[in-house]
Amino acid sequence: MLRRNSRRRGLMSEMNVVPYIDVMLVLVVILMVAAPFVNPSLINLPSVNKASKAPEKLIEVIVFPDGRMSLRVGKDLRATDAAGLVAAVREAQGSTPDLPVVIAADKDVRYEDVINVMKTLQEADVPRVGLSLRIERSAAAR
Repeated sequence: MLRRNSRRRGLMSEMNVVPYIDVMLVLVVILMVAAPFVNPSLINLPSVNKASKAPEKLIEVIVFPDGRMSLRVGKDLRATDAAGLVAAVREAQGSTPDLPVVIAADKDVRYEDVINVMKTLQEADVPRVGLSLRIERSAAAR
């Protein structure tokens, strides 16, 4: 008797991953070929008109890191608070309601504080509100 034929064939316990690798490489090549033809998303940003020159007179609202605010008109610098900000701006504008208001803040001021000042002025229908890039340390220390 031959026992060779009676022996059962054992199960294969390893998986052949070569076909999966082939499929993945084909997908990578397809993506690499197709990528240059895909148009990136376009974002519509608001446009800003360039001014021919900076305004000669403006009102500057200075926001400090500790929450204080000051209002500067020309060389005059006076303290104000959030509640009296709109009244102080209206008083400074006087007979010229188109006088621009610029919000100046140090880099240590919370972003939310600057946005709240801008929101307050816009809700009060102040027509020209902008942001300043920096404030002078000597003026802020006064």
